[in-house]
Formats: sequence, C-alpha cells, structure tokens
Amino acid sequence: MTRILLVEDNRDLAYGLRNNLEIEGFQVELAEDGRTGLEAARRSSPELVILDLMLPELDGFRVLRALREEGSRVPILILTARGEEADKVRGLRLGADDYVTKPFGLLELLARVEALLRRAKGAAAEDGTQAGFGFGDVSVDPATRVVLRAGAAVFLAPKEFELLIALARAHGAVVPRLELMRQVWGYSAAVVTRTVDTHVAELRKKLEADPAEPRHILTVRKVGYRLKLD
Repeated sequence: MTRILLVEDNRDLAYGLRNNLEIEGFQVELAEDGRTGLEAARRSSPELVILDLMLPELDGFRVLRALREEGSRVPILILTARGEEADKVRGLRLGADDYVTKPFGLLELLARVEALLRRAKGAAAEDGTQAGFGFGDVSVDPATRVVLRAGAAVFLAPKEFELLIALARAHGAVVPRLELMRQVWGYSAAVVTRTVDTHVAELRKKLEADPAEPRHILTVRKVGYRLKLD
C-alpha cells in the first residue's frame, strides 16, 4: 500500500483529506506541525509528502529545504493558501515537485498525487537502466543520481535532475516546454511554463561555466530547450 505523509495543521482539512486518500487506497500518516512532519518523513520513508507551507514549529519551506539537503528524493506536493507566484517559485526552487493552492478541488488534488507517484515510479525504473552521459566538464550517472562538475559533486533538486534526464533522453533534439512539463511533472496543466524556465535557469547556474551564455543547455526560441552533449 502506498504511504503518504500529510503535514497540515488544519485538523478539519487534514482529517477530510486523510479519509478521501484512504478511500482511494492510500495509507496516510498525519502530522500537525512542521517539526513533527520532518521527523515523520525521516522515520517512515513515505512515498509522497503533502506539505502545507504555513505550519507551526517549522514552516513548510524549512521542512522542504531540510529534506532536500539531506538527499531525500520523495515527491513533495505543496498544499498552501498562498497564491503568490513568488511563493510557488521559491517552493519549486527548494525542490518541491508540484503545488496546489487552497481552495482546491479534491479531484484535482488526487490527480496530482497520482501523477507524482507515476512519475516517481517511472524515474526509479529508468534510473537503473539509462547509461551515464556528460557535457563540458559535467558527468551524470542516472543510476546513482550523481552529478559531477570538474570532479566535484553538484546537488540537483529532484525536479532539476529529472529535467536534465528528460533533455538528455532527446539526444540533442529540441524538447518543447509542454512536453517537459508532461515528462517531468507528470501532467499538462495551465501552470505557467515559467516552471520549466525557472528550473532550466537553476540547472544553468549549477552546470554551465557562464549561465548567461550557455553552451550546452540551450534555448530554442518560442519552442523549448535542448541539451548539447559532447
């Protein structure tokens, strides 16, 4: 049974979501504050975390940062009343996989959950089979998810790594933004394609010698991106 950790301090919402998720066949653990949620994520190794941002003890951003800095690759869905784009971008940059803004529809939330779980299972299967590759002074081993630049390890957030793999899988061909959304985020939504652009910008900062003049992670104007491999 798929295990989901729900970190939400609104008890009515939390219990309602747990009941609906359990009806769908998931095993759900509840945490009512950020510190308890972080401890639960470390202890129980859930297959998905649904994380509110406005939490007592530790806010969702700090929980998210801690998990990613510890190397956790668990899919994380931000559930928040904050609708500002800056909060969404900050969450994605810290390593969130998706977000839903309150108020939300239950069917939409369930669809996002299922998409994230499918994507995580697909990525796990591909990681064991795809050969390593490199460009410039960067080398990537999909099986271990290790990225080296000039021999030094580079930390990539989970979605940054999956975006890099999606580009590499195209073998130098252009990948449209919406296709990257589908491959990496598991759905095609009205979410702004700046989600992809933001993650590409982060990849360039970490992997390009000059992010302003990239030589490998290239923009194809009005279409998408391509990865120039050596």
